[in-house]
Amino acid sequence: MEVSFLKQTAFEPKTISPINGNVSAANDTGTDDTWYGVDRELPIIDYTMFKSDDPAQRSKVIENLGKWCQEYGFFIVKNHPVPENLIKETIDKFMEFFDQTEEEKFKYSTRDPDDRIRFFQGDKNIISREYLYVTTHPTLHCPDEPPTLTETVREFSGRVRELGIELLRGISESLGFEQDYIEKKLTLESSFDFLTVNDYPARQCSTNRLGQVEHSDTGLFTLVTQNTNGGLQLEHNGQWLNVNIKPDWIACNVADFLEILTNGKYKSVVHRVILNNEVRRVTPPLFIGPALDTFVSPAPEFVDDSHPPGYLGMTYRQYLELNDHQVIDGRSWLQQIRL
Repeated sequence: MEVSFLKQTAFEPKTISPINGNVSAANDTGTDDTWYGVDRELPIIDYTMFKSDDPAQRSKVIENLGKWCQEYGFFIVKNHPVPENLIKETIDKFMEFFDQTEEEKFKYSTRDPDDRIRFFQGDKNIISREYLYVTTHPTLHCPDEPPTLTETVREFSGRVRELGIELLRGISESLGFEQDYIEKKLTLESSFDFLTVNDYPARQCSTNRLGQVEHSDTGLFTLVTQNTNGGLQLEHNGQWLNVNIKPDWIACNVADFLEILTNGKYKSVVHRVILNNEVRRVTPPLFIGPALDTFVSPAPEFVDDSHPPGYLGMTYRQYLELNDHQVIDGRSWLQQIRL
């Protein structure tokens, strides 16, 4: 099968009753169940089938790719060309960065949106994480330490970006256009891409298990790798679904600018992060975006009398400035620019 479903296994080693993530309840142990997601099958695409020379096989994959972008704004990719050892090496290097002294890390602590390297430490009473923001394309900016971090990130971000561009070509086809439709519309040759590397601590039973509040992603498309399973949850039909993936699989999020471009046909997925109760989780998602000065609004191909423009248009630079604190407080300007 070219597209299957991933059977989810809860990352908490407890038997619980699935509840809506927006509701707080107490289980029989007296702990807060607010953070428990629902186990549900999620879409997974075999990349070897996506690249198949069999037209019928590839056509089915593209059809399902479009279906998942509409229904979930999310899918998982397996058997992709990004080496598992490169993913591990990259995450290990970033763990070395986070394990440095506060003095070393806070050299990069800034709120200036023009800074291409930024370190942030969350308020543990609100969200529990540290993160490092580094731009990767068209120019890579990376901390000097630890040694070889820059070289590792260059290879990792390049390989993941190549995968993302290939998937976006498939998404273009799923919309009924040529493979380069999105690339041309959003000037992806000069795309502004970045990593937001998250370091989530392990946390046992607590009144606050939140690693990152619910949000959608800026940019066009996000590819997520991680060092350990469990923690990511996506919102679907009013429920929080657990996303559990193998170390060599990559989770893919439709982001805000793909929703804007398609006038809401493809959905920017709302998601959050819950702290693993046993294991530290480090994840370096790559955010692929349009070129900074590319103006994006609902494309004419998605607008008609029955589907008027649903979003204000703006450049990616303007949107990032509006969303500068999104990674801190979880707000997204997508809601603000809906018409």
